[in-house]
Amino acid sequence: MRTLIRGGTVLSSTGAATADVLVEDERVAAVAAPGVFGAEAVDTVLEATDKYVLPGGIDAHTHMEMPFGGTFSADTFETGTRAAAWGGTTTIIDFAVQKKGTSLLSTLDTWHGKAEGTCAVDYGFHMIVSDVNDTTLKEMESCIGGGVTSFKMFMAYPGVFYSTDGEILRAMHKATETGSTIMMHAENGIAIDELVAAALADGRTDPVQHGLTRPPELEGEATSRAITLARVTGAPLYIVHLSAAQALAAVAQARDTGQNVFAETCPQYLYLSIDDLAKPGFEGAKYVASPPLREQHHQADLWRGLRTNDLSVVSTDHCPFCFKDQKELGRGDFSKIPNGMPGVEHRMDLLHQGVVAGEISPARWVEISSTTPARMFGLYPRKGVIAPGSDADIVIYDPAGRQTISARTHHMNVDYSAYEGFQLTGKVDTVLSRGRVVIAGGEYHGSAGHGRFLARDLCQYLN
Repeated sequence: MRTLIRGGTVLSSTGAATADVLVEDERVAAVAAPGVFGAEAVDTVLEATDKYVLPGGIDAHTHMEMPFGGTFSADTFETGTRAAAWGGTTTIIDFAVQKKGTSLLSTLDTWHGKAEGTCAVDYGFHMIVSDVNDTTLKEMESCIGGGVTSFKMFMAYPGVFYSTDGEILRAMHKATETGSTIMMHAENGIAIDELVAAALADGRTDPVQHGLTRPPELEGEATSRAITLARVTGAPLYIVHLSAAQALAAVAQARDTGQNVFAETCPQYLYLSIDDLAKPGFEGAKYVASPPLREQHHQADLWRGLRTNDLSVVSTDHCPFCFKDQKELGRGDFSKIPNGMPGVEHRMDLLHQGVVAGEISPARWVEISSTTPARMFGLYPRKGVIAPGSDADIVIYDPAGRQTISARTHHMNVDYSAYEGFQLTGKVDTVLSRGRVVIAGGEYHGSAGHGRFLARDLCQYLN
């Protein structure tokens, strides 16, 4: 099959050019000046005049079917990757979740079983390490051999995922030895648990307390501590879902010294705030995630961090729990509200709003949503770029399209939208996953099982 994408503005992380893109089977065959390829030599022509043509988005932080708080995130790998495709994301990297007392390899087998044959787009895995011991450290090497080259640890959630500084140090030494990357959920969970207990003892049980008991200072402190441990061990460090100016300042300082420290943020921290957590009644439960939504002034710092590359990636931390029956588990006790928000479908559009608002350039939009995640997690140039030989993961995007986000029209398997009523400029027109049209004409043309597992190389930014 040969497909010609004709007349569009091809975006990359370095700029834009009017060009035609020739796709042959699953890969990009050529990118050339308009008119070089004749329509008679191809099977399908996709018109892209007045539209952007950009590499498919890579969401490097999702949680499909994740166990949490006695329930599971509401999107399966099938529904979640289908929703991703609707929003122009053609690759996700999810997390295999080790339970204490189990092995990394058996955990990875379990997650392969969840995803294999069900995904609409391509996928990879990170590994959550919650039980550091000699066996686990040895298994990290086997995971790397299987294409899982990044390991997430938690300074939060004592008794569930939490690792001590000593355990983190041991895992970081292994990362230094193997060239793999440690990803860190950086919040001081020991201190947070004390604040949560005090709030509940005082009868403060509303959802807003989730934010008030996880102050930004404790994210900043944990981020600084993680950076220090990484400096001692020489390990590459990737801070996940950074939400606060204090944490960003620590990352920026480390990067200024040349340390291999990277960070991502998420759309919810760019557009939502603790005011959403404080909505009347129990509405604020919809916005409970960790780290929590911050005061609005943090948003300007995060946008600036994206411009300066102190924030390198925007992922979603997509971890949806339905308001009914799941979020409601925390009525009367905010600490029992499942932590997570939906977002995999809207990341590309929400970041395009940053282009519309002048916060970032079109090239930077592509860089933080596709190209940098590909390089960060060992997928470039197979993913993250439109170039000969790359996978034909391509989005035709209408920058003048209009849409209103709503739970009534989204495709995620969750009963509310965190961005209900947001009016956006820009809309996905057509999506190709490895050369196959999966979204076109407002309809889904994909199928479960089209997506393939991606064995990843090491981070391509290490110095």
